[in-house]
Amino acid sequence: MSAAWGKCYDPSGALYGVPTYPWKLAPTGLATRRQLRARGLRPGGQPVAAQIMRTNRRTGTPRVAYLYREELALPVRPMTSRKWGALALAMLARRTCPKCRLDVGYCIPRSHGICGLCLATEEQRAA
Repeated sequence: MSAAWGKCYDPSGALYGVPTYPWKLAPTGLATRRQLRARGLRPGGQPVAAQIMRTNRRTGTPRVAYLYREELALPVRPMTSRKWGALALAMLARRTCPKCRLDVGYCIPRSHGICGLCLATEEQRAA
């Protein structure tokens, strides 16, 4: 057993407050949020049952994923027409350039804040 694996193994929860398991060694019946979502479930307000921990090789910092009980998970709520509409408006806002006010058809990068055409014209003016 390596030292890194030993830091990540605490099934009693004495060290971290919740049972902690190394990467890929969690007991059956527990799942992450993404795993629950893939099965059409959500945590449904239940507390964290356990966690998976692994040490990042590059930085040495721990990475944690919380686990929830599958038997207590609830089905995902269906999207309503109002939610679909709100999502469509939010995506339209992300695709609209604030400078030229056009829907460019892709999400504008936050690093630039404007569409590619406006960015190219600004670069030409600066040169």
